[in-house]
Amino acid sequence: MAQAAGGARSGTRWFVLFLISLMYLITYMDRANISVTAPAMAREFGLSKVDMGLVFSAFAWAYAAGQIPGGWLGDRFGPKRVLLAIVSFWSLMTAMTAWASSLVTLFGVRFVFGLGEAGAFPTASRAMQLWFPKGERGIIQGVTHCFSRLAVAVTPFVAIEVMSAFGWRAVFYSFATLGAVWAAAFAVLYRNRPQEHPRVNQAELDYIRGGSADAAIHSTQRQSVPWKRIFGSANMWYIAAAYFCFFYGSYFYLTWFPTYLLEYRHLSLQAVGLFASVPLITAMIGDITGGLLTDSLYRWTKRLTLSRRIVAAPGLLGAAAFLVPAALTDDAMTAVICLAASNFFLEMVLGPAWAVPMDVAGASSGTVTGVMNMSGAVGASLSPLVFGALVQHGSWIAPFFVTAAILIIGALIWIFLLDPEKSVVER
Repeated sequence: MAQAAGGARSGTRWFVLFLISLMYLITYMDRANISVTAPAMAREFGLSKVDMGLVFSAFAWAYAAGQIPGGWLGDRFGPKRVLLAIVSFWSLMTAMTAWASSLVTLFGVRFVFGLGEAGAFPTASRAMQLWFPKGERGIIQGVTHCFSRLAVAVTPFVAIEVMSAFGWRAVFYSFATLGAVWAAAFAVLYRNRPQEHPRVNQAELDYIRGGSADAAIHSTQRQSVPWKRIFGSANMWYIAAAYFCFFYGSYFYLTWFPTYLLEYRHLSLQAVGLFASVPLITAMIGDITGGLLTDSLYRWTKRLTLSRRIVAAPGLLGAAAFLVPAALTDDAMTAVICLAASNFFLEMVLGPAWAVPMDVAGASSGTVTGVMNMSGAVGASLSPLVFGALVQHGSWIAPFFVTAAILIIGALIWIFLLDPEKSVVER
């Protein structure tokens, strides 16, 4: 139970955010490592560009399929139990990637790995909804996704060193260990609700609860999910479509980007390890910037529609604008700089985008986040296939124009259709 009221708030929610952020870090390290090992795996197994596109997409297809069940489980059984199961299972699948010996086995293990990771972020969003008031939802989503981009930024350095010393299979064994360590720490340190944590005082508990007008969010009673209302809500599908556009653009940095630098821009393996991290560093800045902006605007205006939309739509347009010179330039450094700028604007979208399901879904935020992230994962599954097919047909430039067009569509959805204040669970 929460302690008696004191003066200052105890601030335990920020430690909870750190724990969840570490999970985001490990999640993306385990996703991104295959982008570094892909050239070596392709050589060993004799895989074409389209074959590797299929392998990259295997994760995304399974990830999409598992989003709604994973989010529902988080709503139904609580974040702690579900996250412990999810992280333990996907860590096992990360290790099993090292056992692959062909296209079929590699596709299969990446597919099951995608199922394993599927419910992590929807369930984490439900956890953060329980621990944070509405006025902090943008920045907490920005921070967690900043950690995920940090993972993608550092993974090339770590994976290349491990791969150079021990081979590509050792990369997956070493990364799997991180998830097992996190699960053990989370089991001891996390509680589902702030009132259950011994270090939360009454002042912090009142602050967390006072920031939400929906008492059902903090109820300890299990509540049924209004499936018909969710799937019948036009706003739900606008949220999902906008995130499809975002994730289509974002997934390039987790899949083809190192290969693009190595084979099209003709950088050395060590240079790839360095320059592949640059857009991810700017992405981290974009995550924090977008989260801070949307929360500041909300506290200033008290208007969710304005505070979410005015950050997300320009972010998508800015990302699209910088893809064009990145595609057309002949200079590798100019391309990296433009891609870094593009990814900065793209990542500004994450804070408002992930705050919206917490704003419009009440106690079903895990499920609604799962629907949104499912749509995003569909976009992610198509992105490497389109990129790989266009490259195999001779163009490294056309994929960037396709992505820019999709990002512009996403911006238009935010401007004209998506309503961050309209509930998707109430009539």
